[in-house]
Amino acid sequence: MAADDDLKIYTDFLHEVASAAANVSLKYFKKPIEVQSKGPKLGTDFDPVTIADQNTEKAIRELIRTRFPDHNIQGEEQATEQKGSDYTWVIDPIDGTRAYITGIPTWGTLVSLHDGNKTIVGMLDQPYLKERYIGTENTTMFNGRKISCRPCDDLFNATISTTDPLQLFRGPIEQDAFFRVASRAKLMRNGYDCYAYAMIAAGFIDVVIESGLEPYDIQAMIPIIEGAGGIVTNWQGGAVNDLNANDGGQILACGDKRLHEQVVELLNITD
Repeated sequence: MAADDDLKIYTDFLHEVASAAANVSLKYFKKPIEVQSKGPKLGTDFDPVTIADQNTEKAIRELIRTRFPDHNIQGEEQATEQKGSDYTWVIDPIDGTRAYITGIPTWGTLVSLHDGNKTIVGMLDQPYLKERYIGTENTTMFNGRKISCRPCDDLFNATISTTDPLQLFRGPIEQDAFFRVASRAKLMRNGYDCYAYAMIAAGFIDVVIESGLEPYDIQAMIPIIEGAGGIVTNWQGGAVNDLNANDGGQILACGDKRLHEQVVELLNITD
């Protein structure tokens, strides 16, 4: 675990990163913008990318190279910069590009720092809404105020979410697993990308289930949720700390560890 002084250096830096990224991402948001596709993704042939994604990541990388020149950098839009360090900055410049290109402010800039074993600090910044979440192992702050997950020990009382239950699961087996959980929940609200995870940390959503995620999609959200008292694992309940993982990206996030046990059991029912 990083020392408190080191964590403060990193969290202060993330505030700088968020401001620099917002100067780029907001310049293009809710404006006409060319959208390209990186190719097929899960159940769709469309994986969008824009100049906003690319230029936002460039701005973030430039700051990291200046401040922490010996640290590795891993991002969505550019090749990994491997410096041989234990520390790796992980970047998703605009998580939720589908939301971004449709003018919906549930996208976010995700930046985190991995120490070689786990992610020690993570940030989600939603600059249009002026919402910033920064989490460490023990504390999560929303715009400078400490937040926490809400208790929910029974799925029948839970609010559940995924980004897209039709296109962003790997076929009917994963879809059926998600709907097996969702059918028992009190409320289902879908389509929020990284913002749904933030709502777990803030105490408004209880469960997020997704598949096909890459490390840059989830690493920032791990300390944000865990610092607020929640838990993030794969569908089997295992850790998701490996930056080189290629296991299908099945992610389960819960605000209450008692609820997490119920959801893991339901996701893994086999006929």
